[in-house]
Amino acid sequence: MGWRWLSNLGTLDFAGGLVVHETSGLGALVGAFILGKRKEPIMLPANLALVAIGTGLLWFGWFGFNGGSALGISAQAVSAAFTTSIAAFMGGLTWMFLEWILFKKPTSLGMFTGIIAGLATITPASGFVDLGAALIIGILAGIVCFTAVVYVKNKVGYDDSLDVFGVHGVGGMLGALLLAVFANPDIADVAGIIYGSASQLMPQIIGIIAVGIYTIIVSAIIFKVVDVIIGLRVPKEYEIEGLDERIHGERVMNEPIKF
Repeated sequence: MGWRWLSNLGTLDFAGGLVVHETSGLGALVGAFILGKRKEPIMLPANLALVAIGTGLLWFGWFGFNGGSALGISAQAVSAAFTTSIAAFMGGLTWMFLEWILFKKPTSLGMFTGIIAGLATITPASGFVDLGAALIIGILAGIVCFTAVVYVKNKVGYDDSLDVFGVHGVGGMLGALLLAVFANPDIADVAGIIYGSASQLMPQIIGIIAVGIYTIIVSAIIFKVVDVIIGLRVPKEYEIEGLDERIHGERVMNEPIKF
């Protein structure tokens, strides 16, 4: 029967907020704790131009990821594509303005991270909410994921190099929860709290908890087995020099791209 019991319970996940983003985020968190910190935990991106290109490619691909989850060309697919872009846009702006307000320095890296946070957070709700809700979800994604990445990670002390938990894990769980708040019955046959129904809240909470427990247990087992068989860490000198150069004898580029 597998996970059908969650479907029977009424848990909704339009495009993978639970089965993609929560699982990847919690799996990364488990891996970070088991693996431990890098020798140099703070390592800035080697090339922000490549980060920008990657963000653009992800955003474009997300139209297929979210819109395609309608399984056909329909009003729901179009709505999912629009809500995806609105949430991404607002997530990026929110993250950038938070940096500006708190640290006096808005960064492109922060904006790109906020865009991905918005994309991850809207994913489970994209086929159920309208554009106004997507705008709010994007703002909340920027605020909550920013807090997870900038404050919670440092407080707890885990080393998540790409902030997979703070962006994807937290974003996926947040989006699945907000689905129960903003689901619009005019878009899909589901009503959220703002439309007078709280019936979707408990199925979403149970889904988040169930997927989380499963992911943590299975990820821990997989990491431990791999560590026993081949090991998880590379030597410290490999880590500092870079795996591409040390293992493959090459690097992506010698000089940063200049515009």
